Amino acid sequence: MHFYSVRDFRNSAKQVWDTLDARHDVVITNNGKPRAVMLPVSEDDFEDVMTLLMQARALWALRSIQQDAVKSGVSGMGMDDIDAEIAAARAERRQ
Repeated sequence: MHFYSVRDFRNSAKQVWDTLDARHDVVITNNGKPRAVMLPVSEDDFEDVMTLLMQARALWALRSIQQDAVKSGVSGMGMDDIDAEIAAARAERRQ
């Protein structure tokens, strides 16, 4: 994995493209912090790469939801607790 600053990317874009052509991943940084990841793709594998990226984003979202549940104390709920919460919400909505 190769790192380039935004300035490097702006001033030396050819070097970044050459790095991608060599089938290496590129991380673009801003103020020393990672901001973007560039992956080499070809026409042949573009759809596969995009599918994998969408799956990774879905897993990332799921992980975030799970972490939020742990922080709020919801993660220790069993099915009975969940059913009770649903029943309580429905009863409240009816009122």
